[in-house]
Amino acid sequence: MKRIVVSVTNDLSTDQRVHKTCSTLQDLGALPLLVGRRLPDSLDLKRTYKTHRMRLIFRRKVWFYVEYQLRLFLFLLFTKTDGLIANDLDTLLPNYLISKIKRIPLVYDTHEYYCHTPELIHRPNVQRIWLTVERYIFPKLKYVITVNQSIANRYKEEYGNDIAVVRNVTPFPKEVKTYKRSDWGIPDEAFVLINQGSGINVDRGMEEMVEALPHLPSDIILLIVGRGDVIPKLKKKVRENEAISKRIIFIPPQPYTTLLGITKLADVGLSLDKTTNPNYRFSLPNKLFDYIHCGLPVVGSSVVEVARIIRNYNIGAVIESHDVHEITNAILDVKEKGVEQFSECLKRASNDAQWTNEQTVLINSIKPLT
Repeated sequence: MKRIVVSVTNDLSTDQRVHKTCSTLQDLGALPLLVGRRLPDSLDLKRTYKTHRMRLIFRRKVWFYVEYQLRLFLFLLFTKTDGLIANDLDTLLPNYLISKIKRIPLVYDTHEYYCHTPELIHRPNVQRIWLTVERYIFPKLKYVITVNQSIANRYKEEYGNDIAVVRNVTPFPKEVKTYKRSDWGIPDEAFVLINQGSGINVDRGMEEMVEALPHLPSDIILLIVGRGDVIPKLKKKVRENEAISKRIIFIPPQPYTTLLGITKLADVGLSLDKTTNPNYRFSLPNKLFDYIHCGLPVVGSSVVEVARIIRNYNIGAVIESHDVHEITNAILDVKEKGVEQFSECLKRASNDAQWTNEQTVLINSIKPLT
């Protein structure tokens, strides 16, 4: 059986995309080993394949990336493997070097338009380094996957590679934990908005959503589930505003089946990424499909792929700007129409967004490894 090492820079626990990749490798008869890092608050893992999480000295900024590149390179060098899958640009260089040294195939799965994320476009010197890595390696790659057609088109224009599209559709588990609202401190009579994810960061619309909350009826509650660099700022804002302090509930990252159980308690899903940078403008977050599968109408921003799905299936409302009043009006519009009005459209969207369709593309893309 072929041994395939799949590497990421996150802590593995909430990354459904790499979990699906590893599960598909197993289905193809391979032995995946998923490599990432361990954080102080990392959840325990229960997987049917092997995992390895490295404890790093540095957790942020340049020294984290330097340490991780070196540690990952050494790990791959001394690990027996027949193939590699690198997820995102921050794992690509070590994987590329090892693929050349060991003469083994490499698949690159780029989950975003990496060099155009807000974390990089506002730090041109750092962006220049990553662009140098990308421009050197990307044109040489034979097997590349990404998350939607918009990003695939841009990479094709820049580097000429043929790129497969595997959207972040997750198979809905057969068993999802069932909760009562009281289990999470949610009033039974509330109208619940939810935003979830492992990257609740700056420019993803949550600052404006918190500002909009006082303009909404008092029965509207906001759930923010996950982690991200904007969370401390949001918590500080909530502490300073007593009027909304009891209307926002922060929940840390949860195992996927638990997360979906929480999602099903909500009435509306939020996907409010801004279009201020190319990465967000062409993104397609997997939470959108979670909302759809849980039967939640969506209030989304004018991000290309998100807006297209909301409008094509008529499953919610799209805001054109992040003006507080526009956010407020969109939420009230969905609330007044009634969640039930969207149920048939959501069922149709859910039927079309099946993992089996995406998995077929993934299998064709990773077959060279197996």
